Amino acid sequence: MQYYQTTSRKISGSNFNELRKKAERVFNEIKSRTKRKPYIRSAYFDKSKIFLDYFWEHFYSKNLGDRRRRIVFYIAALELIQNSHFVPQSKESPNNKNVIFHRFTGKTKDGYGFIIQIKEDKRSGQKYLIPYSQNYKEMKKASANVWCINHGAEDLFTRLL
Repeated sequence: MQYYQTTSRKISGSNFNELRKKAERVFNEIKSRTKRKPYIRSAYFDKSKIFLDYFWEHFYSKNLGDRRRRIVFYIAALELIQNSHFVPQSKESPNNKNVIFHRFTGKTKDGYGFIIQIKEDKRSGQKYLIPYSQNYKEMKKASANVWCINHGAEDLFTRLL
């Protein structure tokens, strides 16, 4: 699996409110460009719209620790969606056959691996960015994937899975 190297870093801040303000500032810039639902265009999906409003609904339903862990990669995730042409891991939802989840991996400028997830509705064709739950083990896998690719050991990473 390939990863996209972003030019942005993790959002820095000492507490959640600082992180949230920085991420919401970027979101509000995107939101001001449209009268309806805020979106960005995806390079992989042939410049189709990826809606961002569902991200915030889902995001605020999580506990504070999860929010902090997910928000630090928000700017890098938007850059990945807009610029990456790499093929994601795609699989159908086990609960709803009309939904496909696409997982993209990326690496920030400061070397942190991350995973984002896009939810695609088969019926309408609409796509939504959703906050992917990255527990410590998954973060280590994403970082290990980045390390293995950087050092020419892709087969080692597939054996680790």
